[in-house]
Amino acid sequence: MVGFTDQDLNPSRFPPIRLRKTTKDDLPELFEMQLDPLSNAMAVTNPRSPEAFAAHWDNVFQDSSTVPLVILLSDQIVGLVACFRSEHCHSIGYWIHRDFWGQGIATQALQQLLRDVPDRPLHAQAAISNKASLRVLEKCGFEIEDVCVEPASERYPECEVAKLVLR
Repeated sequence: MVGFTDQDLNPSRFPPIRLRKTTKDDLPELFEMQLDPLSNAMAVTNPRSPEAFAAHWDNVFQDSSTVPLVILLSDQIVGLVACFRSEHCHSIGYWIHRDFWGQGIATQALQQLLRDVPDRPLHAQAAISNKASLRVLEKCGFEIEDVCVEPASERYPECEVAKLVLR
């Protein structure tokens, strides 16, 4: 990978994480995590209301094609990584608790997910302003295919996003 050193990709320099299937018992903690204003500003997202959050997770748990996994450091939930269908594509997404940014956790979690999910191509998108997320995706082999302005929605403010693919 051009632009990344072996040191960038060396998992031994980061705290070890593990993934497990998300359960309904995890939802209160995940709800609180997605309310963080700084995290939402970085990801260019709007937090979900309690009702929208519950409806979203009802859909996730009913969709057998979705793979939602919590990210654990020791036994503490520090984030979420998922593979899901979006616009007729297999897509991935992740969310890391702000207290754990910059520790390689998103990269490790995405690498583990990619080993376990055989579907290709996989799609992702990130706000152009979210350099950290773009770096994680590129370290994991995703390539930018398009950049466009996405209109505002209930979940997302209008912003310029990169659409990425892993083949």
